[in-house]
Amino acid sequence: MPSLGDFRTLSLEEYAHRKLIRGLRTGDFADLPDSFAAEWVGNPRLREAEFPCGYPGAPVFSSRVADLLAGELAAAGRYLPVFPEGADPEAEPEYALYLVEKVVDCVDPRRSSKPKKGTGQMKITVFRPDALPAELPAFRVPDFPGAVHWNGWAVERLQKILGADLEARLIWSEDRALTPHPEPWGF
Repeated sequence: MPSLGDFRTLSLEEYAHRKLIRGLRTGDFADLPDSFAAEWVGNPRLREAEFPCGYPGAPVFSSRVADLLAGELAAAGRYLPVFPEGADPEAEPEYALYLVEKVVDCVDPRRSSKPKKGTGQMKITVFRPDALPAELPAFRVPDFPGAVHWNGWAVERLQKILGADLEARLIWSEDRALTPHPEPWGF
């Protein structure tokens, strides 16, 4: 998620955002828009973030970051253009939403917390190591399809590019010396 730094974030247009959420939950992206409108949130004097959207199922990157990651991220999904207010929809988009299409059944339901009704959010998620898609940069799980889970190697790559603009929260690790974040999806 974006860090709580001093920068502006993007809020996706509500109607299209609802279609995205519905598509993530059902797996049916037939009525998903080809692009997204968005508005900047925050003090206009602050800089615009390169990872500006905090919704867990809709990572948005600046075109610079999207271009740097394009080859690595293609294995799990695709980009959709995002046009912030005032942007020319005929020009090359300055931002892109990364639609993670790979859904992998890799959660251990006996050791994970029960998913919340409606969202599927789990406070504690434990993965089955034999089913974890380590080769993918990111994936979604059937229990909580509205969120993107990132593999460690992809998070490290994002941290190198985004630096302090990214807040990486550990959800799970085979290494018992590492402690998962107590609130991985919230504040």
